[in-house]
Amino acid sequence: MGEAEYLLSYPRVFFVFSFLLLWLSAQLGASLRRRRPLKDDERGDFGIVQTATLTLLGLIIGFSFSMAVSRYDLRKSYEEAEANAIGTEYVRADLLSTTGAATVRAQLRKYLDLRILFYRTRNEVELRQISADTAHLQGEMWSAVQAPAVERPTPVIALAVSGMNDVLNSQGYTQAAWWNRIPASAWGLMIAIAICSNVLVGYGARTARVRAGLLFVLPLVVSIAFLLIADIDTPRKGFIHVTPQNLISLSQSLPMQ
Repeated sequence: MGEAEYLLSYPRVFFVFSFLLLWLSAQLGASLRRRRPLKDDERGDFGIVQTATLTLLGLIIGFSFSMAVSRYDLRKSYEEAEANAIGTEYVRADLLSTTGAATVRAQLRKYLDLRILFYRTRNEVELRQISADTAHLQGEMWSAVQAPAVERPTPVIALAVSGMNDVLNSQGYTQAAWWNRIPASAWGLMIAIAICSNVLVGYGARTARVRAGLLFVLPLVVSIAFLLIADIDTPRKGFIHVTPQNLISLSQSLPMQ
């Protein structure tokens, strides 16, 4: 994992980093102003450039926030789809023989517990173990419905096979959604615009008192916006998580056997 990916995977660390970077950018602008102050005939043109840059920064932040929210909503939708697929296959297990139905249902209950752990865990080592156990159990579940389908290929058995296929596909869609995040290049562009904005604000501040407020408030506000976007876009390390409420509800509704 590169340095940029590491920062984006830990929103609180990224917040501190972005605040310091933007604050230093504002200080750089103030330093440039002390060396070469704005002339009166230049202030109008400078104000146009400053306003345009700040407006662009606001638009980019809003667009990035929309991207993060859409990805968060997609993860929630796939969690619901997983619960529906598992619940449907649990019912369709009745289409198999008595022994086969009991085996598939036991596997689905175990699989459901693993999927809940996938959403809840924050530990990378535990996540790798969960992924390995999930892949192994998926192979066993597919074998459990494949054998009856080969022995007795009827439309009824095909329903059970189709349901299991939906269970396995839903997990793949979920994993893809968790990997789908705002590209690091987009973050780089947004940070570059934020740096330019803070340099311009520091350069345009007329008095030391104004600079003291602007050089602290603007970097703080922009960093908080970055924190919110990174937090929503980070499935595990932030404050905002996708709660597996549908999977938990399904687990509680299944009969204990």
